Amino acid sequence: MNQPMTMNELRQSFLDFFSKKDHLVMESFPLVPKNDKSLLLVSAGMAPLKPYFTGQLTPPSPRVATCQKCIRTVDIENVGKTSRHLTFFEMLGNFSFGNYFKKEIIPWAWEYMTQVLKLPKDQLYATVYEDDDEAFEIWATETDIGEDRIFRLGKADNFWEIGVGPCGPCSEIHYDYGHAGPLTTREEFEEASEKDLTVEVWNLVFTQFNRDEEGIYHPLPNPNIDTGMGLERLATILQGVKNVFEIDTIRKILQQVEDVLGVTYGKEPLADVSLRIITDHVKSAAMLISDGVLPSNEGRGYILRRLLRRAARHGRVLGQREPFLASILPTVCQEYGVAYPLLLENQEYLMKIVALEEEKFNATLDGGMSVLQGMLEETKGSVFSGEFAFKLYDTYGFPLELTKELIEEKGLSLDEAEFTQRMNEQKKRARAARGESNYLGQEAHIINTLKTGHPYEFTGYDLGQDQGELLLLANEEGPVEQLEEGALGYAILSRAPFYAEMGGQVGDVGEIHGAHFCLKVLDTRKNTLGEVVNRIEVVQGTAVPGPVESSLVAERRLSIARNHTATHLLHRALKKVLGDHVQQAGSLVEADKLRFDFNHFSPLTVEELQAVEDEVNGQILAAQPVTTKVMSLEEAKACGAMALFEAKYGENVRVVCAGEESVELCGGTHVKNTGEIGSFLIVSETGIAAGIRRIEALTGRQSLLQCRREKQWLEEAAQLLKTAPKELTRRIRQMQSDLKEGEKERAALRSAHAQDEVSDLMARMETVHDVPVVRGVLAGKSPQELRDLTEKVLDRLDHGVCLLASRLPDKVAFCIMVSKDLAGTVHAGKLIGQVAKVAGGGGGGRPDMAQAGGKNPEKAQEAVDLLPTLL
Repeated sequence: MNQPMTMNELRQSFLDFFSKKDHLVMESFPLVPKNDKSLLLVSAGMAPLKPYFTGQLTPPSPRVATCQKCIRTVDIENVGKTSRHLTFFEMLGNFSFGNYFKKEIIPWAWEYMTQVLKLPKDQLYATVYEDDDEAFEIWATETDIGEDRIFRLGKADNFWEIGVGPCGPCSEIHYDYGHAGPLTTREEFEEASEKDLTVEVWNLVFTQFNRDEEGIYHPLPNPNIDTGMGLERLATILQGVKNVFEIDTIRKILQQVEDVLGVTYGKEPLADVSLRIITDHVKSAAMLISDGVLPSNEGRGYILRRLLRRAARHGRVLGQREPFLASILPTVCQEYGVAYPLLLENQEYLMKIVALEEEKFNATLDGGMSVLQGMLEETKGSVFSGEFAFKLYDTYGFPLELTKELIEEKGLSLDEAEFTQRMNEQKKRARAARGESNYLGQEAHIINTLKTGHPYEFTGYDLGQDQGELLLLANEEGPVEQLEEGALGYAILSRAPFYAEMGGQVGDVGEIHGAHFCLKVLDTRKNTLGEVVNRIEVVQGTAVPGPVESSLVAERRLSIARNHTATHLLHRALKKVLGDHVQQAGSLVEADKLRFDFNHFSPLTVEELQAVEDEVNGQILAAQPVTTKVMSLEEAKACGAMALFEAKYGENVRVVCAGEESVELCGGTHVKNTGEIGSFLIVSETGIAAGIRRIEALTGRQSLLQCRREKQWLEEAAQLLKTAPKELTRRIRQMQSDLKEGEKERAALRSAHAQDEVSDLMARMETVHDVPVVRGVLAGKSPQELRDLTEKVLDRLDHGVCLLASRLPDKVAFCIMVSKDLAGTVHAGKLIGQVAKVAGGGGGGRPDMAQAGGKNPEKAQEAVDLLPTLL
């Protein structure tokens, strides 16, 4: 008996099949969408291809096939509990952009299912939209499925549309696990589907209509094909398993989780759920990190953080308190590295990011337990505050299920409505953040609609000025025939030396001269249609399309080139000093400074920063040539060229070599020789996210100016301290020592004074219903000082109540403490609220301690005098 296909073989068989049908097989797009603010992460196979379907971009081929990585967390609560839910999954798909249609795809789909995969024909069914006679006819005549196995279903099942716009019927292929028996009617088929006796395997979408606002469907002149088939679901069928966690690839990861935790799968249902969750979430985390996502508290980073923390939490459920998630990653990388080699190339990096995040979560989890305990003490009744739960979730990283489990142990239920309200507020903020753009509002809309269809010829690698055609002018309303003097607008040229902002390098500025006008170029960017757009101001004459001469600001461009080449040298130096795990995580190359973000797991020491700076300056002093060459991506990799591992590159790439050691893929502008950089000075090194550091640096004239500024600061500081600059360190240390001694003396005086104040207050102690009471009004005490003093008095009392007030310039502070033996009958929080009310304020707190404030300090004594009456 032949062995069933593995996941890797199955994926390849699909792509090979459509390659033979003249499809361009494209690599999976990254999980992070490019130029699509509507999506946090790619969650469907066709999502990255949307610009091709809408006509926004021209597809690289009219026929395309992909296996697309997808992340979906909307039903994360079902992962591990059902047989089919995953957060990371792969979608097989083939696409036609106005090329072929139903007549081709339906027979091809049947051919792949029955001849390549050799699935039994008597276990396959097809569904079509009830009014799609064309699809029914093709199934019936162009395949041998048989009309009795084709079912017409309604719009809810077999018609794809989202509001207005492109839409169309679809046809699905369903697989019968062998338990449904022959299905002869639509009703029998629908009942079998409801009971999961049959399952949809492949969806063929026929995008042939455009729906208008009136609900009328207009035929598209060039209909499209968009198909999707879940690789994991297909693998369960081919491998004869009922659960996606039993597929060969995923089962091996689960086996590693078993081995690491010492827990056997299949013995205890609840433990099995935790094992499956860990397996899924670590796999998803690996895919996200390999595509450039890092843990954070918002957006994509929040999804990654949630996955890792949820996995770590289930490790604790299984008795694992030490970090363990990183030890599962080698198996993930090994199993999926065949299809996604970046996993193997960056395995060490993935492991360090995951280990760092898990360690951080363990620390916050342990710290958050004390916060939870305080919240439990404040909870009255049987319902735990949803706001408390959200704070634990948002601030301390507590998964909601962990909070629910812990409070249920105390006999409490959760106010989930309040928690959901807080979550929805956060989601609104996240949606608002996703809507941000480099261009805001109307400007973004206008720029991204400008299109000439004429390719832009960039000549700025070699030229500072050039001639070309001004093809298009536009203002805030859209394209115009001319722009008058003083107007702001946009221009698209056929050929120019202006570099469009890309790869971290800012766009060029300069001038455009026509026969009778002059334009000032304020910025240069590439819009989402691939057009290079200049933001302009008409400084002379009336601008009209036609021949023009463009020139950039040469000194600014040279400064940018210095900083860009220095960025490459910095990248190489960081790898040399810190290790090969260093990867670029972002950059900004401007005329006056450079910024470089990279992964590393601790702040750089003074010695490391100096070593990096020395290494870069050494390369500058060596005055080595900087060369560029266009070659194939494979040739570039063979040369050892560094690239952003989440980026996608074309077949041919530009390689920049700065000396012998720095080799990178880059489309930016650079100096001709490292010596042109002049000098390199690091001005700051900070952390910006978990495992991500940022260096800011200066080159050339800017670094010289910074050295002069720092020299001036040292001289001014030395004058103030009446010493020489070289003696500053010794002088400051002496002053610190003197201050420390003085602080000791002041602390002793404050302690003695506090004891005197306590004694004075104790001397005024009174008794109310056999309860010792101390109250008083002081001046100038901060809320913390007032609390400390109240605590000292209560320590002396041992049994009783102490209420103190402090008059401040425009307000009054109150603090009350009740000995623990009285806290059951005398509630500090309730008392303080009534006391503060007298002084125009309010407050509350625990039964044994509370603080409050008031707006009227002159009423402090009256408020404190109310205590005996309240008691």
